[in-house]
Amino acid sequence: MSDGTRPRGRQLRLGALAAALTATLALLCCTGGAGAFFLTELGGESTDMAPVSMDCKENYRVEVRGKIPRMSGYGQVQLRNAARIIKVGQEMKVPPRGWVIAVATAMQESRLRNLANRTVGESEDLPNEGVGADHDSVGLFQQRAGWGTVAQRMTPEYAARKFYEKLVKVPGWETMPLTRAAQAVQISAFPDAYAKHEDVAAQIVNALAGGAARIALIDGRKVCDRAATGQIAASGWTAPIPGGVGSGFRTASRPGHNGVDIAAPKGTDIRVAATGRVLISQCDPDKSGRRTCNVDGWPNKGGCGWFVDVLHAGGFITRYCHMVSKPRVKVGQLVEAGTVIGEVGSSGNSSGPHLHFEVHEDEDRSSRGAIDPVPFMRSRGAPLKGAG
Repeated sequence: MSDGTRPRGRQLRLGALAAALTATLALLCCTGGAGAFFLTELGGESTDMAPVSMDCKENYRVEVRGKIPRMSGYGQVQLRNAARIIKVGQEMKVPPRGWVIAVATAMQESRLRNLANRTVGESEDLPNEGVGADHDSVGLFQQRAGWGTVAQRMTPEYAARKFYEKLVKVPGWETMPLTRAAQAVQISAFPDAYAKHEDVAAQIVNALAGGAARIALIDGRKVCDRAATGQIAASGWTAPIPGGVGSGFRTASRPGHNGVDIAAPKGTDIRVAATGRVLISQCDPDKSGRRTCNVDGWPNKGGCGWFVDVLHAGGFITRYCHMVSKPRVKVGQLVEAGTVIGEVGSSGNSSGPHLHFEVHEDEDRSSRGAIDPVPFMRSRGAPLKGAG
């Protein structure tokens, strides 16, 4: 993709209108491809966390009573509850993906607080961190009477154990979208609500458990920073293709290059890097306004060729350019991490087969929202091959 080139697609606003299950697309004409996106189940919450080591340790043991990192929006009591949830998962030998799902679920249900319930008199006499009023639900996971006694459900370790016991019985839970796995356990009236917590939950697991959200299960073994070719890290991310990074992000020679170029043979499968909703799937017009993406492009032709933009939890957007043919996905489609969305090609502004890959934050498709994909993907346990 040439310096300063970006898709000229129309601005897209994606919103949930009447219910959390329904997303409505509205296209608003603009120039330059800038846009803001809103999606009930993927909007996410943003937070800042104290710096965490980039080290990833497969067998790190979480400490419940030790020093707890700081995070805006979550206090020490809440993060210590997250540590309890993770520790139970470790003791039960649940893979780290389960810890992320469990923490995200408790974030949605109670904001990681051990809640009593004003309609359950006994609960207010037990140690608690607030009082709710949802049916007879109590505790971190807002479990109802069928999950155990009031005292049991308000014991974080018991509540976490019951959650994991049900989670591991869900067929395919390790690879399904977080919100589906959580909903299979919780049976919530708001089944899409869990997804928005996924990115922050992964940050919490990384901070409390030695980078464990960067672990992927490969041949039954826990391996750090190797999520690729469809293998998903506990964070929910995978590398889009296995090729090596060539041209980097906003280099001195290409300051307008808002992503990285990953070399790969024509026809190589491109996988979506994380579960998300397709925002754009189209042929990007070149400098002359032509949509000629079914033939190989050339330098200075302009345009992204066949390309896809996907919105993920936490407000991140990934972009995949220069596909060989029309993408396999449609606007509005929910795609699971690792799903093949197209194949490597050389359409648009391109001198040869490769994937131009971008990551944007704050739901901002424009160049203002672009961030360096190399450290971002490394922090998710899905490093781009050949990237330092």
